[in-house]
Amino acid sequence: MGIIELFLFAVSLSMDAFAVSVCKGLSVKTLRPRHGVIAGLYFGGFQALMPLIGWLLGRQFEGLIKSVDHWVAFVLLALIGANMVRESFGKDEEVNDSLSFKTMLPLAVATSIDALAVGVTFAFLEVQILPAIALIGVTTFTFSAAGVKIGNVFGVRFKSKAELAGGVILILLGIKILVEHLFFAG
Repeated sequence: MGIIELFLFAVSLSMDAFAVSVCKGLSVKTLRPRHGVIAGLYFGGFQALMPLIGWLLGRQFEGLIKSVDHWVAFVLLALIGANMVRESFGKDEEVNDSLSFKTMLPLAVATSIDALAVGVTFAFLEVQILPAIALIGVTTFTFSAAGVKIGNVFGVRFKSKAELAGGVILILLGIKILVEHLFFAG
C-alpha cells in the first residue's frame, strides 16, 4: 500500500472525529488553544490505537482467511463507508461543550470503532502498522484540532460533508482493493 492510499485512509478515518470536533467548537463559548489540543489528543490517540488493536487481531486470523482477504477488506470498508455516508444525511447529534474525561472518552471510542475494522484490513493487506498508525494519529489530531476552530468560527456546515467524503473514500478504497486482487493479482 502506497503513501497516498495510506493518507486517504487516514483522512477518511479522521472525518468522524473532525465532525465531532466541529460540534465541540460550535458549543464552546470562549475558544482556547487547549480545546483543540485536547480534542486532537483524544481523537488522534484513539484513531491510532484502534487500528493497532485491529491489526493485532487480524494477524491472529490471517492464515485462516488469506484466500478471501480481499473480500473481507472490501466488505469491511464498504460497510464502514456506507455507514458514514448514511450518517452524513442523518440528524445532528447534540454535543455539549465539556472536554472532561467522561465526555471525551466515549466520543473518542465511538469515532474510532471503524478504525478497529480498518486495522483488521491492514493485517490482511500486510501494511506496515507503525507508520500507518502514526500517520492516522497525526492526521486525526490535525483534523480534530482544526475542526474545533472551524466549528467555533463557521458552525456545523462542514460536518455532514466531511462524513460523506470520508465514507465515499473508504468505499472507493475497498473497491480498489477488490479489483486489484481479482484482476491484477499475480
